[in-house]
Amino acid sequence: MRTATKVIATVMASTLAIGLASCSSSSGTPDVNYVSVNGTEPQRGLIPGDTNENGGGRVVDMLYSGLVYFDEAGVAQNDLAASIDQETDTTYKITLRDGIKFSDGSDITATDFVDTWNFVVENGLLNTSFFSPIKGYEEGVETLEGLNVVDDRTFTIELAQPDSEFTQRIGYYGFAPMPASARDDIDAFGENPVSSGPYKLEQWDHNAELKVVANEHYDGPRAANNDGLKYVFYAQNDAAYSDLLAGNLDVLDLIPPSAYTTYEEELSGRSINQPAASYLELSIRMESPNFEGQQGQLRRQAISMAINREEIAEQIFAGTYTPALDFTAPVLDGWRDDLNGNDVLTFQPDKARELWEDAEEIAPFEGELQISYNADVPNREWVDAVANSISNELDVNATGNPFPDFKSFRDTYRTTGLDGAYRTAWFADYPSIGNFLGPNYTSGVASNDAKYENPEFDQLIADAAAASTKEETFQAYAQAQEMLLRDLPAIPLWYPNVVGGYSESVDNVSVNWKAIPVYWAITKQ
Repeated sequence: MRTATKVIATVMASTLAIGLASCSSSSGTPDVNYVSVNGTEPQRGLIPGDTNENGGGRVVDMLYSGLVYFDEAGVAQNDLAASIDQETDTTYKITLRDGIKFSDGSDITATDFVDTWNFVVENGLLNTSFFSPIKGYEEGVETLEGLNVVDDRTFTIELAQPDSEFTQRIGYYGFAPMPASARDDIDAFGENPVSSGPYKLEQWDHNAELKVVANEHYDGPRAANNDGLKYVFYAQNDAAYSDLLAGNLDVLDLIPPSAYTTYEEELSGRSINQPAASYLELSIRMESPNFEGQQGQLRRQAISMAINREEIAEQIFAGTYTPALDFTAPVLDGWRDDLNGNDVLTFQPDKARELWEDAEEIAPFEGELQISYNADVPNREWVDAVANSISNELDVNATGNPFPDFKSFRDTYRTTGLDGAYRTAWFADYPSIGNFLGPNYTSGVASNDAKYENPEFDQLIADAAAASTKEETFQAYAQAQEMLLRDLPAIPLWYPNVVGGYSESVDNVSVNWKAIPVYWAITKQ
């Protein structure tokens, strides 16, 4: 999932709530003892098949349930599914739990799953590519041939070819069902959704805060241990941390760099610092000015080798970020630190200057190198440090280009594009190396920010999915990554730890395998 699609996203200060437009799914729920958490304004409506960034994703994941969910360790567990039976190497029989309901009290049926998945693909929503293994998939197709309803509680899935990770893939919230009413006016539904998970929308004050309350019609394994959640959208994380210390915010999963040396003492046993399935990078579109063709490949390699990742990690992040060695995350099964070509991710200033000069002989660099980022989360410090490192080693003036919030940052990317480099990151949708590689670098998919196209890479991703053993899958992924290390459509920087904390008013606070608090499990005094 992008947190710049990759990225952590968004916002204006919560103090701006007065006078802003708001949406509400009810007339109000009195006396709700909300667990207040940090968040960012969702870029789009709260639609599971059309949300692929962190700000919206952490809300959508609480509003909706699908067939399975991932527990804190990243192991798939049944949610709305009673059973998932693999009948052949390409066919699955899905049986739903009895009595499952949407938040409006209507039944969730097999038809809701099939119709929702068809709707996502037919309308080209952002998560369309996740359905590509299903037989008959092509963009815009009205009906996926591989989906068939047997009865209200049963449907079957046929894949175009074996996919060793399909039962993990369907744990992504993009596969959650929507009721038939959603398809009548999907935009209106995104503002006031009918949900299938542990919470339902209570109120959304755009660019300020969003409230959800426990869904009384959900009886699954993620049933809420609290009354509800209040996502507060901060313009700056220093303000969020101040609120946490003052007891005005219950959970913060993004401590600002200014507090890295003090937060553990200040929070006195209520701090979190652990690895997660995420990574941070700089993306550069393949057709961006100064970065086309051979000169672009040389420049991306030079920029990568001009960045002192280790020094910046110590100075800015107090060692909570680890220099990246690939395009995934060390917590994933099959991760390797010995990929051919990953020396391009190490600090080699002399080699960097040599490569830059080679690029200059092809075509002189014009202008300055901008590094665009959203300023509502702690990006400025490391962007400035990276820009300084590049400027010091290469014959180019590198500068930060801040956007006030994640939504405006991503909207600009999608409407007019961003030249130069820009901050991107990826938080896993399901625990697989393939979830980092396929959605981000396969030709033509929505999260492929760099517009990378390589048929050989695409084939290796397909080979990995179809492999009959884990070893074959991991080998195909390794070969695919070695292509990325050669072409560098993005420049991996670090594997961030999730660094957070919580107030004295809450208990049972933990962070899951993909760096998100386990919201439904939190209790509040």
